[in-house]
Amino acid sequence: MNTIYTPPVDTEALFDRIADALTTTGYCIYPQALPVTLTEALRDYLLRLDDEEFRRAGIGRDQEHQLNRSVRSDKIRWLTPANPREALYLEWMEALRLGINRRLMMGLFDYECHFARYPEGAFYRRHLDAFQGRTNRVLSTVFYLNPGWTEADGGELLIYADEQSREPVERVLPSYGTLVVFLSDRFPHEVLPAGRERLSLTGWYRINNSLGGQVDPPR
Repeated sequence: MNTIYTPPVDTEALFDRIADALTTTGYCIYPQALPVTLTEALRDYLLRLDDEEFRRAGIGRDQEHQLNRSVRSDKIRWLTPANPREALYLEWMEALRLGINRRLMMGLFDYECHFARYPEGAFYRRHLDAFQGRTNRVLSTVFYLNPGWTEADGGELLIYADEQSREPVERVLPSYGTLVVFLSDRFPHEVLPAGRERLSLTGWYRINNSLGGQVDPPR
């Protein structure tokens, strides 16, 4: 039986701030959000993974899934709770899921997440993570594992207010320990080309659109 992860007491204050931000602006950006020991363990583990464990990221889901290097050029590896190292991060995100549901009653049911490697020059063109009424992804998360990152390294996450916006409302450096959370169907965003390898964990909280406790659509 897996041990239930209990976050430190001060994590509750962080969950309060995330919930407040989602209510007011719909997104939040927090440096050093996770415990330092967990952040260090995740980066060390990710660096030890062999390249063949990653695959080219695609766009779309299920029957519509396809590879398109003109849209995105990163590589991904899905996390699983069966792996003890990966389970640590998933447990922290489960605590966040419960915390948000207690505060906002969003009905978040499930979380899926992958490691993302952006080799030098890799990017992800502007897109939405979800379209209203067409997906069960409702809340997106990104956690960065890049120490010493500067503006000269590129790879910024640009967040736009809506689909008509031409200038971003936020330019986020993928700095070590920074957590970004935003509403999936509200904010178009993109990743600028990276000047060096860029590492992150990207995930989505989902609601259950089906009957009998089954997640629809599946990952």
